[in-house]
Amino acid sequence: MPIVVDIDVMLARRKMSVGELADRVGITPANLAVLKNGRAKAVRFSTLAALCEVLACQPGDLLRWEAEDAEDGVNAGGGVNAGDAVGVPGD
Repeated sequence: MPIVVDIDVMLARRKMSVGELADRVGITPANLAVLKNGRAKAVRFSTLAALCEVLACQPGDLLRWEAEDAEDGVNAGGGVNAGDAVGVPGD
């Protein structure tokens, strides 16, 4: 997945354990591990806000986008080009 979660970087900077962060954010250590290890498919804004508050950081300090390799069969840009049609299906 092209979204990389850098919670462990912020944990190291703050000298905080996963268990302490989970307690302070109000989520289970297992759910925090799923997010931290990049296996989560989504994150609630309220959880992201709580992580940022506890870690005294911005969302961009925790999440970043990395282009996937073209070898994986994925367009490395992944975006919409100027000439691409964008609209409602069936238009």
